[in-house]
Amino acid sequence: MSKRFFPLAVPAVALTLAIAGCGGGPGSTGDGSAAGPGTVGTEPAVVPPGPGAFGALASVPKLGLVLVDAEGRTLYGFEGDRDGESRCYGACARDWPPLLTDGAPQTSNGTSAARLSATRRRDGETQVTYGGHPLYSYRGDRKPGEANGQGAAAFGGHWFALTGNGKPAG
Repeated sequence: MSKRFFPLAVPAVALTLAIAGCGGGPGSTGDGSAAGPGTVGTEPAVVPPGPGAFGALASVPKLGLVLVDAEGRTLYGFEGDRDGESRCYGACARDWPPLLTDGAPQTSNGTSAARLSATRRRDGETQVTYGGHPLYSYRGDRKPGEANGQGAAAFGGHWFALTGNGKPAG
């Protein structure tokens, strides 16, 4: 069963204010000020997007700001894709699940509406794209902030996290 994306618009300003008002959690110094990415505790400092949002930019250790899904998990592009169309099906899609949508994808937390789109897959599903790259998660990323798929060579190409300008990270 594939993960579905159900878009809900979440204003980036409200999200930023809500996050800024929180203190004492991961990424916090304990005095209400925020620490740098990945500098406190064992958890990386990830700014998760609001419930149901397409995704956001979040700080991932060693990569900086990259696209993440609504659960804070890193999103990837695949160099084997061509002309904005996915070439990842079967075993590939089991390891690298496509980010699917039933409606128009929404931007959140620093992502660009001009770069956000969707493409019809040959299996009939609609996959979210960013900067012309179909988006995927990676089953090897077990929690938000991980990027274990960065630079992986699998299924005839390399996989890469995407930055806010739609280019490969790293």
